[in-house]
Amino acid sequence: MSQSRKYGRTFHYPFSPGTTSDDRINHAYWDDLSKIETLVHTEKLDGENTCLNQYGVFARSHAAPTRHPWANYLKERWEVIKNDLGDLEIFGENLYAIHSIEYLNIETHFYVFAVRYLDTWLSWEEVKFYAGLLDFQVVPEIAILQPDHQTNFETEALDIVSQESAFKSQDVHSQVPCTMEGIVSRNTNAYPVLDFKQNVFKYVRKNHVKTDEHWTRNWKRAPLIYEKPCGD
Repeated sequence: MSQSRKYGRTFHYPFSPGTTSDDRINHAYWDDLSKIETLVHTEKLDGENTCLNQYGVFARSHAAPTRHPWANYLKERWEVIKNDLGDLEIFGENLYAIHSIEYLNIETHFYVFAVRYLDTWLSWEEVKFYAGLLDFQVVPEIAILQPDHQTNFETEALDIVSQESAFKSQDVHSQVPCTMEGIVSRNTNAYPVLDFKQNVFKYVRKNHVKTDEHWTRNWKRAPLIYEKPCGD
């Protein structure tokens, strides 16, 4: 096994407006959903996709352990848990640095959304189990459902993404409330790594990226809810 294999590319739903030139769309998504017994919608958080495994803390590229300063706190956590991970790889959103959305009600900076064991992505229940075992929180769980009708499914998904984040989302530039960045939907059961595309899907709202090339030089730490003065 190599030090770390990066998280798979998540294909967009065809009705997701937040695609960019290098994104991929799963036009046959309903065929894939029809084979899935139970699906879970989770909130797509605006952070850095980060992996903790026995070899270190990895950001999106996984070429080598991350050197980003906003991941230093995770390196401290990793030192505590590294000998307990074995072949488990914990994937989550690192919200330590504020990106395009500021979350006003976060209790921690790292939210787990997936766990990989060798060539298998573990079930959603196992994700929650290992997150709890390692004292991590999981991304907000929005709904668990059985896909049955495409039109109803899309209508319900669009209704969900029109709401604000479970953590009270605010546009980083205007400082006004905004909707969540999007949702990630996945098979609640475990599935092989090679079948990632057929089991994970996402919706991202239009113009969700507000950061520019200067972001990494001027980044700010996201305050946790208990660090704020009462009444904020």
